[in-house]
Amino acid sequence: MKRLPGSADVKVIFALFLVHFTGDLYSSFVIPLLPVLAHNFSLSLTQVGFLTGMMRLLAFVVQPSVGYLADRYQTRVFVLGGPALAVVFIPLMGLANTFTLLLVCVALGSIGQSMFHPPAAGMVSTYGGNQAGLSMSLFGLGGTLAFGVGPLWATEWVERFGIAALPYTMIPGLAFLVLLLFLVPKPQSEGMSSLGFVGSIREAIGPAWRSILLIWVLVLIRTFASQSFLTFLPLYYSHQGRSLVSIGAIIAAYTVAGALSGIAAGHAADRLGYKPVFLVGYIAATPALYLLLYLPGEWVYVSSFWAGFFTLATMFPAISLAQELAPKGRSIVSSLMMGFAYGLGGIMTPITGSLAEAFSIRSVLAVVAAVPLLASVMIYWLPAAGGKASAARKAAT
Repeated sequence: MKRLPGSADVKVIFALFLVHFTGDLYSSFVIPLLPVLAHNFSLSLTQVGFLTGMMRLLAFVVQPSVGYLADRYQTRVFVLGGPALAVVFIPLMGLANTFTLLLVCVALGSIGQSMFHPPAAGMVSTYGGNQAGLSMSLFGLGGTLAFGVGPLWATEWVERFGIAALPYTMIPGLAFLVLLLFLVPKPQSEGMSSLGFVGSIREAIGPAWRSILLIWVLVLIRTFASQSFLTFLPLYYSHQGRSLVSIGAIIAAYTVAGALSGIAAGHAADRLGYKPVFLVGYIAATPALYLLLYLPGEWVYVSSFWAGFFTLATMFPAISLAQELAPKGRSIVSSLMMGFAYGLGGIMTPITGSLAEAFSIRSVLAVVAAVPLLASVMIYWLPAAGGKASAARKAAT
């Protein structure tokens, strides 16, 4: 059956969903296992922030260069080799007997995570047709769902068998990679490899640079708030006496909610436009994060869900918006949003860790929770895109 003109290629979108799920599944092990790692290696809060900051630096900040290389060399090495590194090296951290070896395992797994995101996100836009927002959110679902399932799997596995048994978890991931060899097509070039790295970025962004910069700042701010909570909540709840499995469930509720809200936000952006979606996400994130910090007892699971729902809702719609405004270089623009902005926001977590050591985790996170609401003022200057605005622009061209 032939695909209708302008419609999404369901098979390819599903394959890219699996790429995202497989690569991020293993990367999601690190955060919920931080209490175990901190205990085994006697880590300070600053060291914890350094570990997670390095992970996000390598996983995201280097993505613009990977996006350029992926456009220059049309090969599946980036799309499939990236998840392979994460599948192998993140579980191997269970065998690390020094902090240095732990850093090496996490670093190699994080580099793998950086390899597949730009070309895969660019392919989503290419094969998403006139449902680019929804297709990108479905691609994002693979990652956020992985960060929901992964913490539950990792914490349950380590609690039952010990962290030394973590390498056995790579077996399902290797099986997924074999399947993906038959599903993932070769990426298509966007025709800018001859321009050089800086030239490619200039050509990709063009006159839309002010809007791209604004989206980039919004993503950076949202990521800083979200990653600060995800990094230090496991230690916060561990100090409160919660089990490793309970902490994994809290993190899973947060990220699964983000997967659901990402789908809803992508669909809403296609119909209503991006600005109202951004406004709801940023304004509602702050009270939801406060509920997560202050609601007692078992309410933590409910509040974690709503915190993740609003905080993570705009992650992948932001990439779709940037791609719509700068369609010439989808891989590079995706890497600037999903990579450089997301990664830079993540590597700011050592600052949160240092402040938490000086004051307390709870008091510092209470300040961080206000950041999305303060940033919502900038959404006023976002360009009209998505919904009817996008349909009118496409009809005019």
